[in-house]
Amino acid sequence: MSEQQQDRDFFETFATLADTLVAGFDVVDLLQTLVESCERMLDISAAGILLMNEEGDLEVVASTSEAARLVELMQLSAESGPCIVSFTSGQVVSVPDIRESPPEWARYRESALEQGFASVYAIPLRLRETTIGALNLLRSAVGELDSTDIRIATALADVATIGILHERAIVESGRVREQLSQALQSRIVIEQAKGVISHLHSISTDDAFTVLRSYARSHRLLLSDVAYRVVTRELEV
Repeated sequence: MSEQQQDRDFFETFATLADTLVAGFDVVDLLQTLVESCERMLDISAAGILLMNEEGDLEVVASTSEAARLVELMQLSAESGPCIVSFTSGQVVSVPDIRESPPEWARYRESALEQGFASVYAIPLRLRETTIGALNLLRSAVGELDSTDIRIATALADVATIGILHERAIVESGRVREQLSQALQSRIVIEQAKGVISHLHSISTDDAFTVLRSYARSHRLLLSDVAYRVVTRELEV
């Protein structure tokens, strides 16, 4: 992608993210837009987001592929990996060669390599002292992520974080927990809906998610609402 095209994509994505920051916006859709934008604009192979739940633990809430989701789930089950470190420290974590990652990341390393990923970059979703998750950028090639790509990813992550942590929610911490909990619950229903659509149409879960999201957007409905109606068989897409 040329630098000029990347600039155009960045501003368009920035505008898209800003447009979602309205009353009752869908957190899952916001974060899915973020990871898909990162995959499209940056020199990466896949992206995913881990978000903090009410108990303070991380859960997968958005990803660009099933492979990326599997790697993130392995990271969670092993309680180790770049996103875990980025979340707990509030710092960016760069792993230019996953094969040389710390010994305690063994399960994460094996999963990442098995899915074809060679390097990773983790960026905290953080606003001042509040960290609510981490953005995971996976690459099939060994090496550091370009500095421009890092700045773009960080800027988009900041926008998403600010979108979730409204000024009123920063004051009302209970509101923050409620919103994040709803987002994580929505993701469970969305995963179930993906399975239903995948089975009915004999397509991959990645394609099923595309069908689900396209229907929600074309009918101006919340992604979580469409997913619920698919799971309860009120709707067939």
